[in-house]
Amino acid sequence: MADLLSVIVKPELPSVTQADAGASRSGALVGLIELLFFAYRDFTSDPDEILGEFGFGRAHHRILHFVDRYPGLRVADLLDILKITKQSLARVLRQLISSGFIEQRLGEADRRERRLYTTEQGSELARRLLAPQIERMRAALRNAHGETEPDIVEAFLFAMIEPNGRRQVETLMAGAARSPQQRKGDR
Repeated sequence: MADLLSVIVKPELPSVTQADAGASRSGALVGLIELLFFAYRDFTSDPDEILGEFGFGRAHHRILHFVDRYPGLRVADLLDILKITKQSLARVLRQLISSGFIEQRLGEADRRERRLYTTEQGSELARRLLAPQIERMRAALRNAHGETEPDIVEAFLFAMIEPNGRRQVETLMAGAARSPQQRKGDR
């Protein structure tokens, strides 16, 4: 696998000393951090417009995304995924439920569990929010000088996750690899 930094940032440097090369690489990393900020700004801009139609924000988007991707997700698991407080989740979740985008059901095995599902309206909104992000990702991969493969980007993003949280993300995403029909069967 190619060094992602060399794929994305190809500094045109004259012959430099080792110290200069280290400083240049640090500068390139700062540049990548800035690019990440700008990419996130634009990656969320299209969904932000759609969410504005409903008076929703990014917290609503994240909850809708994960509940739609993982039908039957426990509230406790959603808290763990999003790393937010119960109070923050409760406020936004209450809005999504009262607006008819998410429904809450008691767990079948453990009636104390609260399981979350998107309604038909919620799934439709989740897909609508995801569509421009998929297109932006597709275009970015296509236009990355023909050198960046999704596997490289995936490996890079995965490596950005705290080491002690990677297993949880890997397990969660393995569940999303099931077909949409299989996930709907969970409902």
